[in-house]
Amino acid sequence: MKATDIREMNPDELEEELESLERRLFEIRTQAVTEKLEDPSRLKKAKRDIARIKTVIRERQLAHAKEKAAE
Repeated sequence: MKATDIREMNPDELEEELESLERRLFEIRTQAVTEKLEDPSRLKKAKRDIARIKTVIRERQLAHAKEKAAE
């Protein structure tokens, strides 16, 4: 998932996607412990997607706080 795609999402979609990715990351970690992963790079990709979403959420929070402070 690209950052531009994430920035186009509304806050509700971001929260849903974040929950979905965190569930997927848990499943990948569980699979890594119990059996060999078919594609070990999925773990890294999931972590990065989660970080991207959290970054966009935080950027929006800071922008909102800045707007309130300017008022």
